Amino acid sequence: MGHQGSRAERQISSVFLGIVAVMAVTGWAVWTGFATSPGLAVFLFVTSAWVVSLCLHEYAHARTALHGGDITVGAKGYLTLNPLKYTHALMSIVLPVVFVILGGLGLPGGAVYIERDRIRGRWRHSLVSAAGPLTNVLFAAVCTAPFWLHALDGVPLAFRFALAFLALLQVSAAILNFLPVPGLDGYGVIEPWLSRRVRREVAPLAPFALIGVFALLWIPEVNMFFFDRVSDILRVLGVSDLETYCGHDLYRFWEETDGYCQIPSR
Repeated sequence: MGHQGSRAERQISSVFLGIVAVMAVTGWAVWTGFATSPGLAVFLFVTSAWVVSLCLHEYAHARTALHGGDITVGAKGYLTLNPLKYTHALMSIVLPVVFVILGGLGLPGGAVYIERDRIRGRWRHSLVSAAGPLTNVLFAAVCTAPFWLHALDGVPLAFRFALAFLALLQVSAAILNFLPVPGLDGYGVIEPWLSRRVRREVAPLAPFALIGVFALLWIPEVNMFFFDRVSDILRVLGVSDLETYCGHDLYRFWEETDGYCQIPSR
């Protein structure tokens, strides 16, 4: 009976499969030019792919915690990839999607509650925290693979732009997540190595530190510096500023498309 329970706990949820299906269908629509509005298809494709990456990010935390000793993650539904099982569906899914729509920023969502006292060893604690943003790094590598493998021949322009913008979201999420700021995964990586006194003093700051990071990103100079670093990484991976710009431009289908980014009709 326990074995069946554990299988049910690990079964991929229909909610996640539904999101993957939306990603596949809209990705096909972008690729084939089937959609009457390429912008709407890009919007649906990138948004669903972004939500898939958020689910994988949280799954990576949970799966690593399970191997580290927190056997409660299964009963909480964290291994089903169902975003509705997270402690804060609003913080984990809705808010990151809103940030993408408003500012083209990959906001990391904080969602799975790990019972840290069950995990033994500092390295394991660090790995649980690092597992999420490393998923974003992997996702970015997959999105940019056609660019750095010079395999763009035959890839339709709209799909190329969509991948470029999706890569920008993944890179920005990975950078933000790895910041050693309380409340972000980067702090979770270094926290086990800090003294108990430092951890106790820093703990109350976590909610404010997170708000502070996003407040800083609204300052034009900070925002420009941040996105310049994202662009530097993307350029190394073969993605140009024009491609990410056009991806974002197409994504915002409710606005008039820039002349640079016109997709020739088929």
